[in-house]
Amino acid sequence: MPSLLRFLTVVAVIAGLGYGAIFALANFVNPKPREMTVTIHPDKFLKN
Repeated sequence: MPSLLRFLTVVAVIAGLGYGAIFALANFVNPKPREMTVTIHPDKFLKN
């Protein structure tokens, strides 16, 4: 039983660290907006 509790504790700590990392990335990292240009060839508009 102690080994099961130790395993569950390790899994919970790893899950908490992962959740914390995702939370930090979502809230503290701001993406830089930039313009994007995509060239579409005219044959993409032709229907077969």
